[in-house]
Amino acid sequence: MDNFVAIDVETANNHPTSICSIGAIKVVEGYIVDKFYELVKPEPEYYFRHFTENIHGIGMSDTENADTFDKVWQRLEKFIGNLPLVAHNKAFDEKCLRAACRCYQIDWPDYDFYCTLSTARRTIPRHITKSFSLPNLCQALAIPFNNHHNALADAEACAKIAMIIL
Repeated sequence: MDNFVAIDVETANNHPTSICSIGAIKVVEGYIVDKFYELVKPEPEYYFRHFTENIHGIGMSDTENADTFDKVWQRLEKFIGNLPLVAHNKAFDEKCLRAACRCYQIDWPDYDFYCTLSTARRTIPRHITKSFSLPNLCQALAIPFNNHHNALADAEACAKIAMIIL
């Protein structure tokens, strides 16, 4: 796959509308050409679970002055354009994006949306990787990766995986 936007979201808690950060990587003709990252103020005033805060390091004080999803979405939608989306575990990211759009009464564009996790499970032999998690898959494919659960770092890892397996 040569043209797409890899996307990743982090949430404040277990509510899919509680997006607190979004990262996206634009790939055109097989090259990473642009990056998008923003913190998002979850609304209504969602709490940050201690568990999720420990995973991604984002708390209420980080997002209190950030734009809400509806404003961030306007910029992200322009960034995406008419490109298809890719996520590692599309089910989670798409569910969160769709839920946030519904919360703000935003029509969900009819994006083609691909999943590197499900593709990896179908195409990469099990003996190649301990699991199909983002860090393990990157290690198996010799893709440098750190800062797991940072939305931009995860989107970039997903983009690099997609360029190999999609």
